[in-house]
Amino acid sequence: MNFAPAAGARGRLGLFAALIALPLSVLPALAEDVVARVNGKDITASELQMATDVFGDQLAQIPEAQRRTMLINALVDMHVMADAALAAGTADSPKYKARMAFLEAQALRNTYVEDELQAKITDDEIKARYEKDTAGYVGPEEVHARHILVKTEEEANAILKQLADGGDFEAIAKEKSEDPGSKPTGGDLGFFTKGQMVPEFEAEAFALKPGETSTKPVKTQFGYHILKVEERRTQPVPTLDQVREQVVQVVQRDKYQETLAKMREAAKIEILTPTDAPANAPADPAAPAPAN
Repeated sequence: MNFAPAAGARGRLGLFAALIALPLSVLPALAEDVVARVNGKDITASELQMATDVFGDQLAQIPEAQRRTMLINALVDMHVMADAALAAGTADSPKYKARMAFLEAQALRNTYVEDELQAKITDDEIKARYEKDTAGYVGPEEVHARHILVKTEEEANAILKQLADGGDFEAIAKEKSEDPGSKPTGGDLGFFTKGQMVPEFEAEAFALKPGETSTKPVKTQFGYHILKVEERRTQPVPTLDQVREQVVQVVQRDKYQETLAKMREAAKIEILTPTDAPANAPADPAAPAPAN
């Protein structure tokens, strides 16, 4: 659900509509900081945090102080209308009861996934998955290159002559390159693999040997380049620390799928509407653990 942030009551309407999906009965009432109070009922920091977790990405561009104010006001609006709903007897309606049954099941599932699956993943499991995925891995070839970018072919040819006369590549790049990103470091682009640069630039970079410099300007959509290759290598295997977050996500996904498959196998499931999938098959075997 997307909404356009805006100030005041109108700006809270989209957020309020989204917050309707948060069941009041599953919001923890703990002894903690109270951020607001509606008709004597506390709105706690944990409730505010829950709303922040749900809508944080959509409010990412809003300054933090404004974001907090928007969320608190939206929660106030929700509780004001919830009190009105209670007074109107809405809690006795079949629609409300059906919605609460769904939201309760959703909250139970999410809490179980967080506490019984994700929280119990061990370092040994993460390490084992990393070792499995990196066993026999051979990285792609990559080059470490520098370049000097100028606007015209005449400028590029003049620099080539300057280099042929003994000019220092890094010094010339710092003085004359039009690339603001690499100019301060003497044209240094670091390591890159095939597919990361425009085709003309890539072809020249991977044709040169370490220590070699372009013999003619390379024209691309950005201008004219002169390249120097510093090093070529096979991209090293990333360390576990570098990819730990991705590995954890894979382990979480696999544990979720494995656990769900066993649960479905043990459960008595009756699908009463037509479906192409077997009754005991997960709807989406590739789906990661649910976030909400």
